[in-house]
Amino acid sequence: MTIKTKLARTLAAALCLATLPAFAQETGDPGPAYVQQSLAGKKVVLIPLALGFDLAQGWNHYIGSEVRGFGGVWETRDPNWDTAAGAQAITDLISSADKPAALLVHTPDLTSYSKLFKRAQDAGIFVIQVDNRSNFASDAFVGSNWETLGELEAKAAVAACGDGSSKKIGLIQGDQVNSSSLDQYAGIAKVLKDHPDFELVGAPDSNWDVTTARNVATTLLQQHPEVCAVIDFWDNTAAGTAAAIRDAGLTGKVKLVTTGGGEELDCKALEDGTFHAVVMTDVKGQSRDISALLKFLLQSGLKPGQAKSWIYTLETATTKADLKPGTCWSLKDVQAAEAALAK
Repeated sequence: MTIKTKLARTLAAALCLATLPAFAQETGDPGPAYVQQSLAGKKVVLIPLALGFDLAQGWNHYIGSEVRGFGGVWETRDPNWDTAAGAQAITDLISSADKPAALLVHTPDLTSYSKLFKRAQDAGIFVIQVDNRSNFASDAFVGSNWETLGELEAKAAVAACGDGSSKKIGLIQGDQVNSSSLDQYAGIAKVLKDHPDFELVGAPDSNWDVTTARNVATTLLQQHPEVCAVIDFWDNTAAGTAAAIRDAGLTGKVKLVTTGGGEELDCKALEDGTFHAVVMTDVKGQSRDISALLKFLLQSGLKPGQAKSWIYTLETATTKADLKPGTCWSLKDVQAAEAALAK
């Protein structure tokens, strides 16, 4: 083989290599291994007020999907509205040989679980309070700034009354021990103080029961049929208040404002005029916040009790005019997805 032939072949080989695609080189990113080491196998437990309503089912699905996705273990405990049963569930988890890495708790009131939260942290368990806060500042609270939410409701009610002759507003509160109810009232009172021409004519408690809401709303409307708006502190009980407004023949005259988790029923109630406005607490958004917070805490090297965070959901008062595709999430879709997982 001549030197000229060898040179030609060498040149051809070089040209062929130059046309081959470049293969990606590993960058040495430590992230995936650290995430795997920090998160895989970590148990996270949700303890809502009860599992049988939209908020809890939404959190269970959206946060549970994230936890399972990062290789964690996801569990729930269902107190079914029984505070003592919820306390027992927390106690059992603290003393369990297989302790969770984190507890997500929907607290029933300001005091019942406070000492248990401290015990959980002392046992090495992160505690994130969801939606309702207690008077113990645990590792984090994720949910509404309920005073701000009350302000949004009150502003929506004042706007709904407009320039009409009536300036009377009624409230259907939750109770006198739950932070969401107490702080909501404080926010409403703050706005009405800036509108002295408006009068608060009644504020009975529903105790978070739809039948009780209907009964106390009926009484309020009988005593004050001239009210221009009623603010109910929860969309579930607002269904009872709406029934009372309908029974009194005041549909369209009395505007109903409430708060809710943004499930499809809220959008339907806005569309058909049952609700005038809903301040939506955004279950999907809260679930993303909680999932991100879990990932951070479990990787951070922090110990439970070393730091505190409050992550408030960004909210607005949504009316029929604001509705668009995707405004609300579907409980039916969530239930179908959970049923598929169970198979």
